[in-house]
Amino acid sequence: MTRSQNTRPEQRIFEDLATLCSSPGYVHAIAYLCFRDNMIRYSGEMKPDDMNHLFSATRLIRTETSTLIGLLLKNDIDYNLPAPDVMQEYVARTEALLEEIHHSMSAPFWSRFDPKHAIENKDFNPFTIGAVLREPIFYGGESAYSFQYRDLSPQKYEKDDMWLKANKGFSIRDAREVAYAVGRVQDEKSVTTLTEMKSKSPEQRTFLPKNTFTTAEIVKYTGLNMTTVKKVLTAFAVPEGEKNEQFQALHDFNIANALPLIRIAEDTYILFHIYSLVEALYESPFYWMIGDKAYMNTAMRHRGLFTEKFSVERLGLVFGKDKVYPNVDIFASDGNKVGEIDVLVLFGNRAIVLQAKSKRLTIESRKGNDLQIRDDFKKSIQDSYDQAHRCATLLGDSNYMLKDGRSKQIPTPTGLKDVYILCIVSDHYPALSFQARQFLELKETKVMSPPFILDVFMLDAMTEMLSSPLHLLSYVDRRTKYTERLIASHELTILSYHLKENLWLSEEYNMVHLGDDISADLELAMLVRREGIPGKSTPDEILTRLVSTTLGRIVKEIENRPDPATIDLGYMILTLGEKTVIEVSNGIDELARRARIDGKNHDLTIYLEPASTGLTIHCNHAPVGIARVSLQRHCYARKYTQRAQTWFGVCVRPSDTTLRFGLKLDYAWEPNEEMDTLTQQMAKPGKIPNLQKASVP
Repeated sequence: MTRSQNTRPEQRIFEDLATLCSSPGYVHAIAYLCFRDNMIRYSGEMKPDDMNHLFSATRLIRTETSTLIGLLLKNDIDYNLPAPDVMQEYVARTEALLEEIHHSMSAPFWSRFDPKHAIENKDFNPFTIGAVLREPIFYGGESAYSFQYRDLSPQKYEKDDMWLKANKGFSIRDAREVAYAVGRVQDEKSVTTLTEMKSKSPEQRTFLPKNTFTTAEIVKYTGLNMTTVKKVLTAFAVPEGEKNEQFQALHDFNIANALPLIRIAEDTYILFHIYSLVEALYESPFYWMIGDKAYMNTAMRHRGLFTEKFSVERLGLVFGKDKVYPNVDIFASDGNKVGEIDVLVLFGNRAIVLQAKSKRLTIESRKGNDLQIRDDFKKSIQDSYDQAHRCATLLGDSNYMLKDGRSKQIPTPTGLKDVYILCIVSDHYPALSFQARQFLELKETKVMSPPFILDVFMLDAMTEMLSSPLHLLSYVDRRTKYTERLIASHELTILSYHLKENLWLSEEYNMVHLGDDISADLELAMLVRREGIPGKSTPDEILTRLVSTTLGRIVKEIENRPDPATIDLGYMILTLGEKTVIEVSNGIDELARRARIDGKNHDLTIYLEPASTGLTIHCNHAPVGIARVSLQRHCYARKYTQRAQTWFGVCVRPSDTTLRFGLKLDYAWEPNEEMDTLTQQMAKPGKIPNLQKASVP
């Protein structure tokens, strides 16, 4: 019997879950589950290990707890505290039913999976079927941190403040302050609730007090007036008498997501998870505004402007404002406009073309409607990519003129080696990278990798942690080149892995899957930076340790003067492992020491066997013209003897090992009798793993 044959229909399980959620005192079970699965406890500094339970396979994810809350709202809530054994039964039964739903939702995949057919048919891919996609859409990881929802909301709706004040009675910053205060009040109550529970008998213990707060408590914390706070809380609270009647199946609209506050008295509320409130803060105002037909078009235009403005600001922090161009128009020689780029970044011989979209995944898509899933994807991602690709192919062509949003001409970039396409969405798009693998129709070109599909939250984290041009570009380069070989539930996991291990995949691996627990290091670093949590603001990573080495300082110098040859060198350096970086840096330091003693040129050559490339380093004070010719000859010879595709050359100053200049050779190897004669006595270069054993010439 197959797995699908053992599984009950999803709707029947959902109905059983609805019955359970209407049980007397079930609200206390939800409070317990939310505390158990979301609260992080630590002593002193927070560490990644303190978050391990957040990635447990037995933990309920937020879409599951939101389902429980939505079903709770379908009936009058009974607040009586159940006996301990009843509570235990509620929890066990809840977990069993949710697990059964998961199996039921996975059934369409297993019913279509025939191992023999999958092996014989190379195009077999059940994940293009809507019914199969429902599972990754529902169980996909959250793409944003709670503080990102909270703190980006004022930027998203800053142009809509007049509408909010006129129609809701508060500004978006008022709402942000209230959400912040609710989170802090609940954090404090978590501590007091745990302390008080220790002195109570099991029959009196409940976590619900930590989820309960009053309007007066928020007024005191924010300093806002009572009227404003009441209006904010009312805007995000379930209306009196609302029974969530439209929530009849798992993927139906659930009012608990849009209005997460439950009013239990005139000025008293329950909130089970702060994440739900800040997500509603980020998303719900848009739906309020498009409900006003006179304002709908304005609201939609403002949402698009936010995505573009935010992208410009974040990329400007990395590359500098002078290298980031918003609203670029491309004109043909006859003056006709042939393309539009939302954001263009030019750095040496690299470019980023960013296209922003605001289309979300609809309720019908979440239900598994094949046509709607594809339509949503086309409008949010495919159209964005197609537009970006058309524009990217015109970059560097002197027949076309670029002008920024103020109609100022942008110098035509020449000699572009790589153009990276970033397609960015403004909202959480469940299983975004997963869907991109299934549906995106790519166009192959020599200078463009597959596009980087991401949301504003990933761009925020990426520019926060990779805050220098080469680090960011190098990551984008590798991430896009590994599109078909790398799988993770969301992009934050891949970024976290890169920060720890320096993203690099050996050719021996056809596919690598990264578990969500890897993202703990990044989440902690972002919490420290944005929330002031005590802990490490940067993961203990190879990229951090690189900074203090000689090669790390060379990378920084390359960023300050982005010459095409040295940018490629920077890319190469950033792919090296920690041991290699230390060994090469020590070798350069030794060259400089010897050159300072005898005033002569000293050199070092290493060969990077897996990459079919190498690096020759010269250390001298010779005039640049003479030193460049000498280094170039040496690199030609080394490249020939190793039969390498590429070779890098670097000349550094003996006094402080700073970069004088660099060069790169890049062409296919061909046999040459003259070169055979010239290089027959040349010693082999050291290989990276054995560099410490090799002598420095």
